[in-house]
Amino acid sequence: MKEELLSQLAEIVGEDYVSNRPEELYLYSRDPGAQKPRRADYVVMPGTVTEVQQIIMLANREKLAITPMGAGLTLSALTVPLKGGMVMDMKRMNRIIEVNEASRYAVIEAGVTQAVLRAYLEKNHSHLQHSTPESPPTATVAGNILIHGHGHLTPRYGVNSQMVNGMEIVLPTGEVCKLGSCSVSPYWFSRDPLPDLMGLFLGWLGTTGIVTKISIQLFPKPAFRDLLLFVSDSAELIPGIIAELSQINLLENCFIITQEKPKWAQQIFYIIVVSGESEAEFETKKELHNRIFQKHRDKVSPVNEEPALTQLRERFLGVPPFAATAADFRKGGGFEYTGAILPIEVIPQAWQSGIEIAHKYDLMYQLGIQLLPNGHSVMLAYSYPFNRAYEDEAERARGALDDTNRLTLELGGVVWKPELSAQKLILEKMDANTCQLIDRIKKMLDPNDIMNPGNWEVA
Repeated sequence: MKEELLSQLAEIVGEDYVSNRPEELYLYSRDPGAQKPRRADYVVMPGTVTEVQQIIMLANREKLAITPMGAGLTLSALTVPLKGGMVMDMKRMNRIIEVNEASRYAVIEAGVTQAVLRAYLEKNHSHLQHSTPESPPTATVAGNILIHGHGHLTPRYGVNSQMVNGMEIVLPTGEVCKLGSCSVSPYWFSRDPLPDLMGLFLGWLGTTGIVTKISIQLFPKPAFRDLLLFVSDSAELIPGIIAELSQINLLENCFIITQEKPKWAQQIFYIIVVSGESEAEFETKKELHNRIFQKHRDKVSPVNEEPALTQLRERFLGVPPFAATAADFRKGGGFEYTGAILPIEVIPQAWQSGIEIAHKYDLMYQLGIQLLPNGHSVMLAYSYPFNRAYEDEAERARGALDDTNRLTLELGGVVWKPELSAQKLILEKMDANTCQLIDRIKKMLDPNDIMNPGNWEVA
């Protein structure tokens, strides 16, 4: 039976783009995080929308699970097959179809990576940019969008899923549909004012369909850009400073970080990214932000000393910023984190508790806040490095992750891109009627339960 299915998949995509070889399934049965692997039975790489359709229709006939995958870098096993079946690797669908300079958007296929889009824009449309996340350059643009990912323009323009103008979707039953203006127009320029169906695919972790094309907004690239750096010892000060920053609402990006090593990094650092089209605009923005921190000079001071000055500039001035460095401090390359989307007022408690959880599990802490649009909330990332050569360290990382997810929910927050155990915690806490609505929508769209089954599974 397995060989017959392999043959049928090969007829769809070609022999070079389907496999059940153990050495390749090994790679597709895990991700870089601390979650335990789950065995895939097949991996298949479609090259066209028609091939995606044919694979889905075959999976429906055989009741075979499909786990769609971009680059597989979520760290929370969202592209690891919970119930076997096939991993659908979208890397071959990597065309940049259109860049519209007037309406400032790009239409791309699902396998286009962050690095490819960025390089294409720099070469052909150098005055435009997309909101680039901190993930490795091999991460896909669509993958980041579908998990409500963030980018370097998030505080100013929103999370990347808010920048979507349109989508092409292959539904779990094989039909292809377009969402947004592209459903009625040759232009992929807007998702309004039509019924907004994109929410059926954003944040659903691949359980409602497969995105094959997506339109993402582009933004002008500023002529001037720099960092302002400040340091403090008071977590209690963070909510007030965020309120003041969002009041003037002029920054490009903002990070608030601390980490255990090196020792100088144990303080609380504010990294403010300021940009402008003219030098006068740029200097005015710097002055306004400096005034905010000068008001708190008894508890906050500018960063003027090495090595903090040089290292923070090197890490955060680039696009994307090289911000996730915790994994570098131990051998083995293990790195796990959870993103807590939090109301502003609980930040001091969440901050201190994150340090305590890391020490409880004998792990080094790294905490990082990114402001979400207009400072109404934040994403507080709790990062836990571990040596993946030792299972006991991976188990401690999983324990810290679980404690942190529970903390997030206890504080009234929401876990970002939750792994399976975190999904269960969320569903236990969620309004019962909302859970049933999720269940009904999934069953309506995916009657044979083939799309990434096990995720967002309502008991």
